Amino acid sequence: MREALTEIYSDKTNAAILRHPDRQYPGLLLQGDTLHILCYKMDLAMSKIDRNSASYEELNEVRNSIWDLKNHYKSVLVEHGIPMPFSEI
Repeated sequence: MREALTEIYSDKTNAAILRHPDRQYPGLLLQGDTLHILCYKMDLAMSKIDRNSASYEELNEVRNSIWDLKNHYKSVLVEHGIPMPFSEI
């Protein structure tokens, strides 16, 4: 872990906008529990789509990208001994 000054443009709940000092543009801070819910909802939506439909592949790529973010989030929290803000049971 390291500490750095960050520019905060909005503190809106579940939609904070801030700029990392090494980045040109601001980003959106997505809370871990919100990320978990998005993964769950995407899995649910994907279970209802015909695997042979034209949009299945594109949506599955989005789903996999969201899951990659969640898996990275989880590994960083484990690395730093921080408890998960959600249960995967």
